[in-house]
Amino acid sequence: MTIKLTCAFALAFLFATAFGKYYIPWLQKQKAGQEIKENGPTWHNSKAGTPTMGGVMFILATAFVCLTVGFPGMLHGEFVHIFVLLFACVFGGIGFLDDWQKIRRHQNTGLSARAKFLLQLAAALVFVLLMRHIGYLRPNLYVPFSGRTIHMPEWLYFVFAAFVIVGTVNAVNITDGVDGLATGTSIPVCLFFVFLSFAWGREYLQLGIFASGLVGGLLGFLVYNFNPAKVFMGDTGSLFLGGAVAALAFAYDIPLILITLGIIYIIETLSDIIQVGYFKLSHGKRVFRMAPFHHHLEMGGWTGKKWKERELFVLFTGISLVFAIISFIGVYSRYM
Repeated sequence: MTIKLTCAFALAFLFATAFGKYYIPWLQKQKAGQEIKENGPTWHNSKAGTPTMGGVMFILATAFVCLTVGFPGMLHGEFVHIFVLLFACVFGGIGFLDDWQKIRRHQNTGLSARAKFLLQLAAALVFVLLMRHIGYLRPNLYVPFSGRTIHMPEWLYFVFAAFVIVGTVNAVNITDGVDGLATGTSIPVCLFFVFLSFAWGREYLQLGIFASGLVGGLLGFLVYNFNPAKVFMGDTGSLFLGGAVAALAFAYDIPLILITLGIIYIIETLSDIIQVGYFKLSHGKRVFRMAPFHHHLEMGGWTGKKWKERELFVLFTGISLVFAIISFIGVYSRYM
């Protein structure tokens, strides 16, 4: 098991780094550059034209290890990692459509918010129903740290699952705001699932292969995405990543762990919601200098210190790592 998970990580890392050497120049030739928000920090304007849709690098790397390292398990009828991969790819596809619209229009807006929400909601419901049909999901909620399980009506569970999945996907998307931030923040999250596979045993190997491959792919992508970024993951990558994190939480049957495991995603999303809500209620006043929270820190926050992108990467990744460890403690004993 250790060998397979290590191989999944190594192969995905090598795939992503090697593929990036050819893929990024190709994106540049296609003029697939990122448009920068006009209301964003002014120093981000220098990033205009940086290739986007770089998430394809870790998507293909993850798919590669699922189909190679995970192939022996597939011969024995174990396809749960493929279901997770396909589900994440559906969200990646929605992100690709959004990125493509942005590139074609030379604007920072692609699909309408309504269109993205409806597509994401449909994908979430199909995934939950499919996983329930084949027996990978049960309408029960395990409560981390307590060991208790809450039994829910099936319809309510489906509503809850769709809400959590769509929320997680968009939260990861919001976190993707400065170089390497969503990448670095998500690596400890995916490592959490890898170590769960170690702890819980052979039954979770296929899911561990997916998670380990995603970690390797993200690290390979980070080689090019770390500040100063040579490529952005785009909505193609961030929506795939959000879909993968949400799908893993449900596939391991511990969706409530996202409250602690995804603490950075939650902080980023809440800062956006608070900012918009307070702005409307107060007729123009703001809680943060700019939302989401990473931009607030970039612009001086409440202390006046302007955080640099590399400092934000270290801060957010470090917090994510600490909460991944806490989350592991909260669910470790479930199947021990």
